[in-house]
Amino acid sequence: MTQPDHGYTASPTGSVRKKGRAKRGRAKKAAAQKTQQNQEQDGPNGVDAALDAVPEVDNGDSGDSADTAEPTMADVKAAMAMNGKKTYAQTTIDAVKEVTSYEATRQAKRNSVGENADLADSAGDIAEHEADDISVDGVKTPYRQDAVNGTKPGPGRGPPPTTYPPLTNAAGEEAAARERARADAYLAGGIRFAPWNIPYRRRLQTLAVLAHSLSIAMTVSFFFFLCAIPLTWPIVIPYLLHMLLSKSGTDGRLRRRSERFRRLRIWKFFGEYYPAQLHKTHDLLPTRKYIFGYHPHGIISHGAFASFATEALGFADKFPGITNTLLTLDSNFRIPLYRDYILALGLQSVSKESITNILTTGGRNREGMGRAVTIVVGGARESLQAQPGLMNLVLAERKGFIKMAMRTGADLVPVLAFGENDLYDQVSAKQHPRLHRLQMWVLHTLKFTLPFLHGRGIFNYDVGLMPYRRPLNVVVGRPIPVAQARGEVDMREVDRLHRVYVAELLGMWERYKDVFARERRGELQVLK
Repeated sequence: MTQPDHGYTASPTGSVRKKGRAKRGRAKKAAAQKTQQNQEQDGPNGVDAALDAVPEVDNGDSGDSADTAEPTMADVKAAMAMNGKKTYAQTTIDAVKEVTSYEATRQAKRNSVGENADLADSAGDIAEHEADDISVDGVKTPYRQDAVNGTKPGPGRGPPPTTYPPLTNAAGEEAAARERARADAYLAGGIRFAPWNIPYRRRLQTLAVLAHSLSIAMTVSFFFFLCAIPLTWPIVIPYLLHMLLSKSGTDGRLRRRSERFRRLRIWKFFGEYYPAQLHKTHDLLPTRKYIFGYHPHGIISHGAFASFATEALGFADKFPGITNTLLTLDSNFRIPLYRDYILALGLQSVSKESITNILTTGGRNREGMGRAVTIVVGGARESLQAQPGLMNLVLAERKGFIKMAMRTGADLVPVLAFGENDLYDQVSAKQHPRLHRLQMWVLHTLKFTLPFLHGRGIFNYDVGLMPYRRPLNVVVGRPIPVAQARGEVDMREVDRLHRVYVAELLGMWERYKDVFARERRGELQVLK
């Protein structure tokens, strides 16, 4: 009996082929339905569901391995095309269309998923870091909130590495070379004496620092010497009247400032003595005005003098268009002859009147633009905290300079001097509490302090009143924008700016402490 013609030739393997085509058809239909469900539920992960939905066809009915029913990429494409639109899965399959085997396709999928997971982890880390940033009233500072509320920074409280540029400690390397040379110093009675073959330039450096350190003593002594000569009285008496009535230290005109005197070669020797280096991290616009906050005070603030009272470290070259004025106690302008010395260097009084006059008169527009003042914020009380290897700042309740910035519309610029506290040794308050109480009494009564210090000598390395030859790195930070207050100063804005300012200092410390303070004995602390 003849068999009906069904479109295929009867053969021993014909029934197997028919079963294979039927199974492939069912697999395609199941894959399409599964893909549509996954696209509705999982979105872009449809490629995973599409590949998992295509089962491996069991050809166990026949041992014929020449015609396997393993799904191909074309089968999966056809199944996914039934959805009527091109999805993320379709795009992924097109990208790996060269892969023809099922296992190779799954491996490509796993690699893609792994890369996406790595990207997701990286994005999560960045989001977590940015979530720790302080963002108050549109001013974003990359430091954690607990760093400004506490007294000292903890781990992970600094800014990201891109906040401040990397700096090099050239001054530290030079000082280390000098220290190695001192190993051959002549030792007598436990004191190391300088050898006779010291280079001539180093002797000039010592002379420059010695002259500045003794400037008050020399000028006052010379004035009393003139007073002892009756022939000089016609000059001395008018001079005294002029000194008592003069407003040169507070009028803000800077008429006595001498750029030639500030650029004398002697100040180069002064800066090379330590050696000192001024580091610029951000540009300052000459169309703005600034208040620099210098930290720490140290014993005598040699770093502030070298950086902002002279051109020893090249401030004018690093910040063109900015006229910076270092501020000092008003009583210094009542010392005969010494007042003329500091006026020629451009120093002014730290009084409110002086700051207001400097930042609201003169400059590019006769309203203070392009001018800056430097305030050693910690004052005399912070000088009693100066200990080598430590950075203790009396800053938690110092907000007067913030108010002045708001009244004058001057931006705040934090300055951190690494090594300022290392220039002298002084008696510890913890070891000598009675002596510390005496110092505090003098401070509250006479408004100045008497630090009991010692350094090195002129011809020795261990005993004397000269500062040690230790590296001094003055880092000028990022300016903090300040809007000029109209009328009364808002204390909430003062507190906010103070928190931002402290956060900047903490960030600078975290960024550069391993560069300039490798031998530190503690972390930066903000004291009341």
